[in-house]
Amino acid sequence: MLNRLDISVLPPGPRWAARLQFWVDGEEVVAGAVGEGGRGPFAAEALPADGRSPLRATGEGRRVVLGEAECTGGCCGYLSVFVQRHGGIVEWSDWQVPVDRVRPPAFHFDAGRYDSEVTRALGDRWWQVRVR
Repeated sequence: MLNRLDISVLPPGPRWAARLQFWVDGEEVVAGAVGEGGRGPFAAEALPADGRSPLRATGEGRRVVLGEAECTGGCCGYLSVFVQRHGGIVEWSDWQVPVDRVRPPAFHFDAGRYDSEVTRALGDRWWQVRVR
């Protein structure tokens, strides 16, 4: 069975710029792996305006940072995953987690749906609009 990815953006607040949440099969991945008070990546870094998102999956895999603990990644470590396309499947595997945290399982996504979700998130730039 393939997993389903949904990407959402949390609005900017007093402490952080807009940041991402990753939902896999209805479960928020970052909060479960970094603990309460942790955060996902900043939207501007993970969803750059030029479309060159590190979330894009290619045959040449790469490690992508998806979050960090409240005390910062430099202290307790980052949550990162190896993202790679294998034909019609995108795989998230080989998780690295902050100290004393449980590793999420490997996830396998339909490549077409995965690409559509990343493209949708890249195109929805509501978090960049400033209200005066």
